[in-house]
Amino acid sequence: MLDMNEIKRNVTTTLTKIGQSHKAEEVTINIDKPVTSNTSKETKSKPLAMIGPSIHFKGELTGEEGLIIDGSIEGTINLKGNSLIVGENGRILADVFANTIKVDGYLKGELHGVEKVHISRNGEVKGNIFSPRVIIEDGAKFKGSIDMTSKVIEQSVNSNISTGSEVKESTLKSA
Repeated sequence: MLDMNEIKRNVTTTLTKIGQSHKAEEVTINIDKPVTSNTSKETKSKPLAMIGPSIHFKGELTGEEGLIIDGSIEGTINLKGNSLIVGENGRILADVFANTIKVDGYLKGELHGVEKVHISRNGEVKGNIFSPRVIIEDGAKFKGSIDMTSKVIEQSVNSNISTGSEVKESTLKSA
């Protein structure tokens, strides 16, 4: 008689999957091992959501995932510890609260980056930056002030979360 448990332990299933490089890659899965998920890897490799160039949004934009904006946004953007990338076609008139902020397009407003703010050579920012790390590439346009003290950054991020992130009209007009 066949012992199904022993067969199960000895059998592996070979699958073929096509990766991004369109080359076949052999993956061996032992069916005896329990299936587990590694949420930290899933979170870091999770694709960013995207707002395309034909989208125009006014109001408070909040999210629990990273975002690429190639359209136009006016108001407040709060990504709660995730990344924001303003694409080359992106046009933002908003105060931004995110873990990392990269500007390849145009942004007018306050930038609150918990980890860093990066303005690329094609990027233009008019407003104040609050972040411990700031990168301004050669050729980038920037008008405003930079505050890199961690105390101010923590206060601004915490007050934004607790107050619901109201838009500061005076900040957007003065920058």
